[in-house]
Amino acid sequence: MLKQLFSSNARVKLLRTFLLSPDEEFFIRELTRKLDEQINSVRRELDNLKKIGLLKSRVRNRKKYYYINKEFIIFGELRDMFVKASSNDEQMGRAISKMGDVDLLLLSGKFVGKISNIDLLIVGEIDKKKLQKYLDESIKGKKDIKFTIISRKDFLYRLECNDKFVKEILRAEGNITLINKLKKELAKMV
Repeated sequence: MLKQLFSSNARVKLLRTFLLSPDEEFFIRELTRKLDEQINSVRRELDNLKKIGLLKSRVRNRKKYYYINKEFIIFGELRDMFVKASSNDEQMGRAISKMGDVDLLLLSGKFVGKISNIDLLIVGEIDKKKLQKYLDESIKGKKDIKFTIISRKDFLYRLECNDKFVKEILRAEGNITLINKLKKELAKMV
């Protein structure tokens, strides 16, 4: 949703990081690791955000730290927008995790403003009827949500076999991971 409003995935990640943690400072290498983005794109977007006045910087211990400018003219509105988008995702993650044993919950397609074969990937054991009812009642403005539920065992097998569907959805830019209990397994195979 936010990527459509902003031109760059790296910029959206930076905005989310700074706006949801307005009292923290970050240096470039820390941001590249945290956001899993290339250093050049992070540096470019930091410069863009600094030029418009949303970010400020200072040098400390021979490192350049960036922080949010709370006096920026639309700081409050931007922060509210990111908080609202983040809390909606988190609420959905909590609701779905209560429906069963969820190891991985990934938002794609309609949830991130892209055309995709799938909108929601769930790895684990979950009640399909409860999920469908929740999606029908709770997700306003997003009709016909396409979801896939895969058992943990089947998912890990597909990952090991380089299954095209699984690899594509895991590598797709802009997808949002709400629950991830498979970090170790994914780090080895993706």
